[in-house]
Amino acid sequence: MGDKKYSEKDLAINGGEKSIRKFEGKGKPKIGVEEFLELAETWGYGAKAREKIRRIIENEDVPSPHLARYYNPRRSKVKELEEYAQKLFGARYALAVNSGTSALNCAYVACGIGPGDEVIVPGYTFFATAAEVVAARAIPVIAEVDDSLTIDPRDVEKKITPRTKAIVPVHMVGNCCDMDAIMEIAKKHKLFVIEDNAQSCGGKYEGRFLGTIGDMGCFSLSTYKITGGGEGGMVLTNDEWLYTRAQSQHDTAACWRPDRYAKERRPGELFCGQNYRMSELEGSVILVQLKKTEAQAKRFNRNMRRVLSLVKKFEKVVPRRSNDILGDVGYSLIFFAKDRELAGKLADALEAEGVPAGARGTRSARDWHIYAYWEHILERKTPTPEGCPFTCPYYKGKLPDYSADMCPNTLDYVDRALYISIDQWWSAEDCKNVAKAINKVFSVYC
Repeated sequence: MGDKKYSEKDLAINGGEKSIRKFEGKGKPKIGVEEFLELAETWGYGAKAREKIRRIIENEDVPSPHLARYYNPRRSKVKELEEYAQKLFGARYALAVNSGTSALNCAYVACGIGPGDEVIVPGYTFFATAAEVVAARAIPVIAEVDDSLTIDPRDVEKKITPRTKAIVPVHMVGNCCDMDAIMEIAKKHKLFVIEDNAQSCGGKYEGRFLGTIGDMGCFSLSTYKITGGGEGGMVLTNDEWLYTRAQSQHDTAACWRPDRYAKERRPGELFCGQNYRMSELEGSVILVQLKKTEAQAKRFNRNMRRVLSLVKKFEKVVPRRSNDILGDVGYSLIFFAKDRELAGKLADALEAEGVPAGARGTRSARDWHIYAYWEHILERKTPTPEGCPFTCPYYKGKLPDYSADMCPNTLDYVDRALYISIDQWWSAEDCKNVAKAINKVFSVYC
Protein backbone atom coordinates (compact mmCIF):
# COMPACT_ATOMS: atom_id res chain seq x y z
CA MET A 1 0.00 0.00 0.00
CA GLY A 2 1.41 3.34 -0.97
CA ASP A 3 1.93 6.29 1.32
CA LYS A 4 -0.98 8.69 1.62
CA LYS A 5 -0.48 11.97 -0.10
CA TYR A 6 -1.04 15.00 2.13
CA SER A 7 -1.84 18.56 1.30
CA GLU A 8 -1.43 21.66 3.42
CA LYS A 9 -5.10 21.46 4.53
CA ASP A 10 -4.42 18.03 6.13
CA LEU A 11 -2.05 19.58 8.69
CA ALA A 12 -3.49 19.82 12.19
CA ILE A 13 -2.47 23.45 12.40
CA ASN A 14 -4.88 24.10 9.53
CA GLY A 15 -7.76 22.03 10.95
CA GLY A 16 -6.70 18.59 9.78
CA GLU A 17 -6.66 15.46 11.95
CA LYS A 18 -4.10 15.50 14.77
CA SER A 19 -1.46 12.78 14.34
CA ILE A 20 -0.94 11.95 18.03
CA ARG A 21 -3.76 12.10 20.59
CA LYS A 22 -1.80 10.58 23.48
CA PHE A 23 1.26 8.48 24.27
CA GLU A 24 0.88 4.96 25.68
CA GLY A 25 4.15 5.08 27.67
CA LYS A 26 3.54 6.55 31.10
CA GLY A 27 6.51 8.32 32.61
CA LYS A 28 7.51 8.73 36.22
CA PRO A 29 8.44 11.98 37.93
CA LYS A 30 12.09 12.93 37.41
CA ILE A 31 12.38 13.38 41.17
CA GLY A 32 10.10 11.22 43.27
CA VAL A 33 9.81 8.75 46.12
CA GLU A 34 13.38 7.39 45.95
CA GLU A 35 14.94 10.84 46.15
CA PHE A 36 12.66 11.75 49.06
CA LEU A 37 13.69 8.58 50.91
CA GLU A 38 17.35 9.41 50.29
CA LEU A 39 16.74 12.69 52.08
CA ALA A 40 15.06 10.79 54.91
CA GLU A 41 18.21 8.69 55.25
CA THR A 42 20.29 11.87 55.32
CA TRP A 43 18.09 13.02 58.21
CA GLY A 44 19.06 9.85 60.03
CA TYR A 45 15.86 7.83 59.72
CA GLY A 46 16.45 4.07 59.83
CA ALA A 47 15.28 1.45 57.35
CA LYS A 48 12.00 0.72 59.19
CA ALA A 49 11.06 4.38 59.41
CA ARG A 50 11.91 4.90 55.74
CA GLU A 51 9.72 1.96 54.74
CA LYS A 52 6.81 3.49 56.65
CA ILE A 53 7.41 6.78 54.84
CA ARG A 54 7.49 4.93 51.51
CA ARG A 55 4.12 3.25 52.16
CA ILE A 56 2.56 6.59 53.02
CA ILE A 57 3.80 8.56 50.03
CA GLU A 58 4.33 6.14 47.14
CA ASN A 59 0.64 6.06 46.21
CA GLU A 60 0.36 9.83 46.17
CA ASP A 61 0.17 11.19 42.66
CA VAL A 62 2.58 14.07 43.26
CA PRO A 63 4.38 15.75 40.37
CA SER A 64 8.15 16.08 40.39
CA PRO A 65 9.25 19.05 42.51
CA HIS A 66 11.01 21.95 40.80
CA LEU A 67 14.19 22.25 42.85
CA ALA A 68 15.72 25.18 40.98
CA ARG A 69 14.99 28.69 42.20
CA TYR A 70 13.83 30.22 38.91
CA TYR A 71 10.89 29.24 36.63
CA ASN A 72 9.27 27.37 39.47
CA PRO A 73 5.57 26.64 38.83
CA ARG A 74 5.05 26.83 42.59
CA ARG A 75 5.98 29.68 44.89
CA SER A 76 9.76 29.64 45.24
CA LYS A 77 11.08 28.81 48.72
CA VAL A 78 14.22 30.80 47.95
CA LYS A 79 12.09 33.84 47.11
CA GLU A 80 10.14 33.28 50.33
CA LEU A 81 13.44 33.13 52.22
CA GLU A 82 14.58 36.42 50.69
CA GLU A 83 11.31 38.13 51.56
CA TYR A 84 11.52 36.84 55.13
CA ALA A 85 15.12 38.09 55.43
CA GLN A 86 14.06 41.55 54.21
CA LYS A 87 11.33 41.69 56.85
CA LEU A 88 13.46 40.24 59.67
CA PHE A 89 16.54 42.38 59.15
CA GLY A 90 14.81 45.48 57.84
CA ALA A 91 16.70 45.53 54.55
CA ARG A 92 15.19 46.68 51.25
CA TYR A 93 16.84 43.87 49.28
CA ALA A 94 17.99 40.34 50.07
CA LEU A 95 19.71 37.95 47.66
CA ALA A 96 20.08 34.27 48.57
CA VAL A 97 23.22 32.57 47.21
CA ASN A 98 24.88 29.19 47.64
CA SER A 99 27.55 30.14 50.22
CA GLY A 100 29.01 32.93 52.31
CA THR A 101 32.01 33.03 49.98
CA SER A 102 29.66 33.60 47.04
CA ALA A 103 27.95 36.36 49.02
CA LEU A 104 31.30 38.14 49.48
CA ASN A 105 32.12 37.74 45.80
CA CYS A 106 28.76 39.20 44.77
CA ALA A 107 29.16 42.14 47.14
CA TYR A 108 32.70 42.94 46.02
CA VAL A 109 31.72 42.82 42.35
CA ALA A 110 28.55 44.84 43.01
CA CYS A 111 30.65 47.61 44.57
CA GLY A 112 32.88 47.72 41.51
CA ILE A 113 35.96 46.37 43.27
CA GLY A 114 38.53 45.32 40.69
CA PRO A 115 41.99 45.87 39.21
CA GLY A 116 43.91 48.70 40.86
CA ASP A 117 41.79 48.68 44.03
CA GLU A 118 42.67 47.84 47.63
CA VAL A 119 40.26 46.38 50.19
CA ILE A 120 41.00 46.43 53.93
CA VAL A 121 40.24 43.18 55.77
CA PRO A 122 41.05 42.06 59.32
CA GLY A 123 43.82 39.58 60.09
CA TYR A 124 41.40 37.44 62.08
CA THR A 125 38.62 36.19 59.83
CA PHE A 126 38.01 33.17 57.65
CA PHE A 127 40.34 33.20 54.65
CA ALA A 128 37.45 33.75 52.19
CA THR A 129 37.12 37.40 53.26
CA ALA A 130 40.53 38.10 51.74
CA ALA A 131 40.46 35.42 49.04
CA GLU A 132 37.43 36.94 47.34
CA VAL A 133 39.23 40.28 47.13
CA VAL A 134 41.86 38.51 45.03
CA ALA A 135 39.10 36.75 43.07
CA ALA A 136 37.76 40.22 42.24
CA ARG A 137 41.30 41.04 41.02
CA ALA A 138 41.98 43.56 43.77
CA ILE A 139 44.59 43.71 46.54
CA PRO A 140 43.70 42.70 50.12
CA VAL A 141 45.26 44.91 52.79
CA ILE A 142 45.39 43.13 56.14
CA ALA A 143 44.62 45.19 59.23
CA GLU A 144 45.05 44.44 62.93
CA VAL A 145 42.24 43.41 65.25
CA ASP A 146 41.93 44.98 68.70
CA ASP A 147 40.92 43.61 72.09
CA SER A 148 37.38 42.95 70.81
CA LEU A 149 38.90 40.46 68.31
CA THR A 150 37.35 42.51 65.51
CA ILE A 151 38.98 44.93 63.07
CA ASP A 152 40.84 47.81 64.74
CA PRO A 153 39.49 51.13 63.39
CA ARG A 154 42.77 52.88 64.27
CA ASP A 155 44.77 50.53 62.08
CA VAL A 156 42.18 50.79 59.31
CA GLU A 157 42.72 54.54 59.23
CA LYS A 158 46.49 54.05 58.96
CA LYS A 159 46.17 51.68 56.00
CA ILE A 160 43.93 53.78 53.79
CA THR A 161 45.55 54.90 50.53
CA PRO A 162 44.24 56.62 47.39
CA ARG A 163 43.61 53.11 46.04
CA THR A 164 41.38 51.94 48.91
CA LYS A 165 37.90 51.06 47.68
CA ALA A 166 36.27 49.35 50.67
CA ILE A 167 36.54 48.26 54.30
CA VAL A 168 35.30 44.81 55.34
CA PRO A 169 34.49 44.67 59.08
CA VAL A 170 34.00 41.05 60.17
CA HIS A 171 31.77 40.31 63.14
CA MET A 172 33.81 37.41 64.49
CA VAL A 173 32.65 34.58 66.75
CA GLY A 174 29.32 36.26 67.49
CA ASN A 175 30.92 39.60 68.39
CA CYS A 176 30.14 42.90 66.66
CA CYS A 177 32.67 45.39 65.31
CA ASP A 178 32.84 49.06 66.33
CA MET A 179 30.56 50.09 63.49
CA ASP A 180 30.32 53.74 64.51
CA ALA A 181 34.06 54.16 64.06
CA ILE A 182 34.13 52.15 60.82
CA MET A 183 31.25 54.09 59.26
CA GLU A 184 32.82 57.40 60.26
CA ILE A 185 36.11 56.44 58.59
CA ALA A 186 34.29 55.23 55.48
CA LYS A 187 32.29 58.44 55.21
CA LYS A 188 35.41 60.55 55.62
CA HIS A 189 37.24 58.71 52.84
CA LYS A 190 34.20 57.88 50.67
CA LEU A 191 34.65 54.11 50.93
CA PHE A 192 32.25 51.19 50.69
CA VAL A 193 31.58 49.20 53.86
CA ILE A 194 30.86 45.52 53.25
CA GLU A 195 30.00 43.69 56.46
CA ASP A 196 31.08 40.06 56.70
CA ASN A 197 28.49 38.65 59.07
CA ALA A 198 29.17 34.98 58.45
CA GLN A 199 29.67 34.26 62.16
CA SER A 200 27.13 36.54 63.83
CA CYS A 201 23.73 36.08 62.21
CA GLY A 202 21.10 37.65 64.47
CA GLY A 203 23.56 39.91 66.25
CA LYS A 204 23.02 43.65 66.61
CA TYR A 205 25.00 46.84 67.07
CA GLU A 206 23.18 49.60 68.97
CA GLY A 207 19.83 48.08 68.03
CA ARG A 208 20.54 47.53 64.33
CA PHE A 209 21.04 44.08 62.88
CA LEU A 210 24.59 43.28 61.83
CA GLY A 211 24.79 43.13 58.06
CA THR A 212 22.45 46.12 57.57
CA ILE A 213 24.70 48.98 58.72
CA GLY A 214 27.20 49.15 55.85
CA ASP A 215 26.53 49.37 52.12
CA MET A 216 26.20 45.60 51.89
CA GLY A 217 26.06 42.72 54.36
CA CYS A 218 27.19 39.16 53.68
CA PHE A 219 26.02 36.05 55.53
CA SER A 220 27.08 32.42 55.58
CA LEU A 221 24.15 30.10 56.24
CA SER A 222 25.91 26.75 56.21
CA THR A 223 25.90 23.76 58.52
CA TYR A 224 28.90 25.17 60.37
CA LYS A 225 27.16 28.38 61.40
CA ILE A 226 24.58 28.85 64.17
CA THR A 227 21.94 29.65 61.53
CA GLY A 228 21.88 27.52 58.40
CA GLY A 229 22.04 24.02 56.99
CA GLY A 230 24.01 22.44 54.16
CA GLU A 231 25.47 25.30 52.14
CA GLY A 232 24.01 28.76 51.72
CA GLY A 233 24.60 32.49 51.93
CA MET A 234 22.84 35.83 51.76
CA VAL A 235 23.54 39.39 50.63
CA LEU A 236 21.63 42.33 52.13
CA THR A 237 21.60 45.92 50.90
CA ASN A 238 19.38 48.98 50.79
CA ASP A 239 20.83 50.15 47.48
CA GLU A 240 18.90 49.08 44.38
CA TRP A 241 21.85 49.38 42.01
CA LEU A 242 24.17 47.34 44.24
CA TYR A 243 21.42 44.72 44.49
CA THR A 244 21.04 44.62 40.71
CA ARG A 245 24.77 44.13 40.18
CA ALA A 246 24.89 41.45 42.88
CA GLN A 247 22.05 39.65 41.06
CA SER A 248 23.99 39.81 37.81
CA GLN A 249 27.08 38.31 39.44
CA HIS A 250 25.12 35.56 41.17
CA ASP A 251 23.35 34.45 37.98
CA THR A 252 25.05 35.19 34.70
CA ALA A 253 22.17 33.40 32.95
CA ALA A 254 20.08 36.41 34.04
CA CYS A 255 17.06 34.35 35.11
CA TRP A 256 16.39 37.05 37.70
CA ARG A 257 15.52 39.65 35.04
CA PRO A 258 11.93 40.24 33.88
CA ASP A 259 13.17 39.40 30.37
CA ARG A 260 16.47 37.58 30.74
CA TYR A 261 17.39 38.03 27.07
CA ALA A 262 16.61 41.74 26.84
CA LYS A 263 19.31 44.37 26.34
CA GLU A 264 20.68 45.84 29.54
CA ARG A 265 18.50 48.56 30.99
CA ARG A 266 21.45 50.55 32.31
CA PRO A 267 25.18 50.34 31.57
CA GLY A 268 26.79 47.96 34.06
CA GLU A 269 23.68 45.84 34.65
CA LEU A 270 24.90 42.86 32.61
CA PHE A 271 28.38 41.36 32.63
CA CYS A 272 30.04 37.95 32.74
CA GLY A 273 29.14 36.71 36.20
CA GLN A 274 28.88 33.34 37.90
CA ASN A 275 26.24 30.83 38.96
CA TYR A 276 25.79 31.19 42.72
CA ARG A 277 22.05 30.47 42.77
CA MET A 278 20.57 28.80 45.84
CA SER A 279 18.50 25.66 45.25
CA GLU A 280 14.96 25.17 46.52
CA LEU A 281 16.17 22.41 48.85
CA GLU A 282 18.56 24.79 50.60
CA GLY A 283 15.99 27.57 50.55
CA SER A 284 13.46 25.35 52.32
CA VAL A 285 15.86 24.39 55.11
CA ILE A 286 17.36 27.84 55.59
CA LEU A 287 13.94 29.52 55.66
CA VAL A 288 13.07 27.42 58.71
CA GLN A 289 16.49 28.15 60.21
CA LEU A 290 16.15 31.89 59.73
CA LYS A 291 12.81 31.90 61.53
CA LYS A 292 14.68 30.66 64.61
CA THR A 293 17.38 33.34 64.45
CA GLU A 294 16.08 36.04 66.80
CA ALA A 295 15.03 33.70 69.59
CA GLN A 296 18.26 31.76 69.23
CA ALA A 297 20.45 34.87 69.46
CA LYS A 298 18.58 36.02 72.56
CA ARG A 299 19.14 32.68 74.30
CA PHE A 300 22.84 32.66 73.48
CA ASN A 301 23.29 36.25 74.62
CA ARG A 302 21.32 35.68 77.83
CA ASN A 303 23.39 32.67 78.83
CA MET A 304 26.68 34.32 77.91
CA ARG A 305 25.85 37.29 80.15
CA ARG A 306 24.61 34.98 82.91
CA VAL A 307 27.95 33.18 83.01
CA LEU A 308 30.04 36.34 82.62
CA SER A 309 28.21 38.11 85.47
CA LEU A 310 29.18 35.29 87.85
CA VAL A 311 32.86 35.08 86.89
CA LYS A 312 35.11 36.86 89.39
CA LYS A 313 37.99 39.17 88.49
CA PHE A 314 41.45 37.65 88.25
CA GLU A 315 44.88 39.14 87.74
CA LYS A 316 46.07 36.98 84.84
CA VAL A 317 42.92 36.73 82.73
CA VAL A 318 40.45 39.36 81.46
CA PRO A 319 37.24 39.17 79.39
CA ARG A 320 37.29 40.22 75.75
CA ARG A 321 36.09 43.80 75.33
CA SER A 322 32.66 44.04 73.72
CA ASN A 323 31.54 46.79 71.36
CA ASP A 324 27.91 46.07 72.34
CA ILE A 325 27.43 43.27 74.86
CA LEU A 326 23.65 43.34 74.44
CA GLY A 327 24.03 42.94 70.68
CA ASP A 328 26.66 40.19 70.64
CA VAL A 329 25.21 36.81 69.70
CA GLY A 330 27.29 35.39 72.52
CA TYR A 331 27.79 31.76 71.56
CA SER A 332 31.38 32.05 72.69
CA LEU A 333 32.60 33.70 75.90
CA ILE A 334 36.17 34.85 75.30
CA PHE A 335 38.90 35.74 77.76
CA PHE A 336 42.51 36.84 77.26
CA ALA A 337 45.08 35.05 79.37
CA LYS A 338 48.43 36.57 80.33
CA ASP A 339 50.19 34.46 77.70
CA ARG A 340 49.67 31.65 75.21
CA GLU A 341 50.81 28.93 77.58
CA LEU A 342 48.33 29.98 80.24
CA ALA A 343 45.49 30.08 77.68
CA GLY A 344 46.22 26.47 76.73
CA LYS A 345 46.47 25.37 80.37
CA LEU A 346 43.15 27.02 81.21
CA ALA A 347 41.43 25.42 78.22
CA ASP A 348 42.63 21.94 79.20
CA ALA A 349 41.62 22.42 82.83
CA LEU A 350 38.17 23.71 81.93
CA GLU A 351 37.59 20.78 79.56
CA ALA A 352 38.46 18.43 82.41
CA GLU A 353 35.84 20.18 84.56
CA GLY A 354 33.19 19.59 81.89
CA VAL A 355 33.23 23.10 80.40
CA PRO A 356 33.56 23.21 76.57
CA ALA A 357 36.68 25.36 76.08
CA GLY A 358 39.58 25.77 73.70
CA ALA A 359 42.47 27.98 72.65
CA ARG A 360 43.33 28.55 68.99
CA GLY A 361 46.75 30.16 69.39
CA THR A 362 48.89 30.53 66.28
CA ARG A 363 51.18 27.71 67.35
CA SER A 364 48.57 25.13 68.31
CA ALA A 365 47.35 24.18 64.79
CA ARG A 366 47.02 25.60 61.30
CA ASP A 367 43.90 27.73 61.13
CA TRP A 368 42.66 29.64 58.11
CA HIS A 369 40.92 32.11 60.41
CA ILE A 370 44.37 33.52 61.24
CA TYR A 371 46.09 35.52 58.51
CA ALA A 372 49.53 34.00 59.28
CA TYR A 373 48.28 30.80 57.56
CA TRP A 374 46.98 32.53 54.45
CA GLU A 375 49.88 31.41 52.27
CA HIS A 376 47.60 31.98 49.28
CA ILE A 377 47.81 35.71 50.05
CA LEU A 378 51.20 35.98 51.75
CA GLU A 379 52.90 34.14 48.89
CA ARG A 380 50.70 35.73 46.22
CA LYS A 381 49.44 32.42 44.87
CA THR A 382 47.20 32.75 41.81
CA PRO A 383 45.51 30.26 39.44
CA THR A 384 47.82 31.19 36.55
CA PRO A 385 51.54 32.07 36.43
CA GLU A 386 50.90 35.67 35.39
CA GLY A 387 50.21 36.51 39.05
CA CYS A 388 47.20 38.80 38.55
CA PRO A 389 46.15 40.88 40.51
CA PHE A 390 49.53 41.22 42.26
CA THR A 391 51.26 41.96 38.94
CA CYS A 392 48.35 43.92 37.46
CA PRO A 393 49.46 47.03 35.51
CA TYR A 394 46.36 48.86 36.77
CA TYR A 395 47.71 48.65 40.32
CA LYS A 396 49.89 51.73 40.79
CA GLY A 397 50.80 51.38 44.45
CA LYS A 398 53.39 49.49 46.45
CA LEU A 399 52.14 46.04 47.31
CA PRO A 400 51.60 45.32 51.01
CA ASP A 401 54.62 43.76 52.70
CA TYR A 402 52.91 40.45 53.33
CA SER A 403 54.48 38.31 56.04
CA ALA A 404 53.36 35.98 58.82
CA ASP A 405 54.31 38.59 61.45
CA MET A 406 52.90 41.70 59.76
CA CYS A 407 50.09 42.10 62.32
CA PRO A 408 51.72 41.46 65.73
CA ASN A 409 48.76 42.70 67.77
CA THR A 410 46.46 40.24 66.02
CA LEU A 411 48.82 37.34 66.69
CA ASP A 412 49.13 38.35 70.33
CA TYR A 413 45.37 38.52 70.91
CA VAL A 414 44.69 35.25 69.08
CA ASP A 415 47.55 33.54 70.92
CA ARG A 416 46.15 34.52 74.31
CA ALA A 417 42.46 33.99 73.58
CA LEU A 418 40.50 31.42 75.58
CA TYR A 419 37.13 30.42 74.10
CA ILE A 420 34.30 29.00 76.19
CA SER A 421 31.39 27.70 74.13
CA ILE A 422 27.97 28.80 75.34
CA ASP A 423 24.94 26.58 74.86
CA GLN A 424 21.68 28.40 74.14
CA TRP A 425 19.75 25.64 75.95
CA TRP A 426 21.57 25.90 79.27
CA SER A 427 19.31 26.59 82.25
CA ALA A 428 20.11 29.28 84.80
CA GLU A 429 21.48 26.51 87.02
CA ASP A 430 23.70 25.26 84.19
CA CYS A 431 25.11 28.77 83.78
CA LYS A 432 25.84 28.94 87.53
CA ASN A 433 27.68 25.64 87.37
CA VAL A 434 29.74 26.73 84.37
CA ALA A 435 30.69 29.98 86.10
CA LYS A 436 31.57 28.03 89.24
CA ALA A 437 33.89 25.78 87.23
CA ILE A 438 35.50 28.80 85.56
CA ASN A 439 36.11 30.46 88.91
CA LYS A 440 37.54 27.20 90.25
CA VAL A 441 40.09 26.91 87.42
CA PHE A 442 40.93 30.62 87.27
CA SER A 443 41.47 30.77 91.04
CA VAL A 444 44.17 28.10 90.79
CA TYR A 445 46.05 29.41 87.73
CA CYS A 446 45.28 33.13 87.62
